[in-house]
Amino acid sequence: MQLEKNAASEIVKRLRRAEGQLAGVIGMLEKGRDCTEVVTQLAAVSRALDRAGFKLVATGLKQCAKGRGSERSTGAEAEAEADEEQLERLFLSLA
Repeated sequence: MQLEKNAASEIVKRLRRAEGQLAGVIGMLEKGRDCTEVVTQLAAVSRALDRAGFKLVATGLKQCAKGRGSERSTGAEAEAEADEEQLERLFLSLA
């Protein structure tokens, strides 16, 4: 399953933001900043990555649900079930 361009763009923005936050955390460690501040920022990076992952999975579920209503053949149904199982595994990997 391929992501729609708009959804992919939004996810990339989230990941770039997380990338910047992570660079900030590394800088904080290198400068010897307080452990509490570093952990707080690291938690923010983790949440940003989680949100990007959840957006990715939610987009896949949405696309899967859209395609499901128009499927008629057994082959398409089997493919939809495989997509659904793959999305479930992906979702659980983020949990």
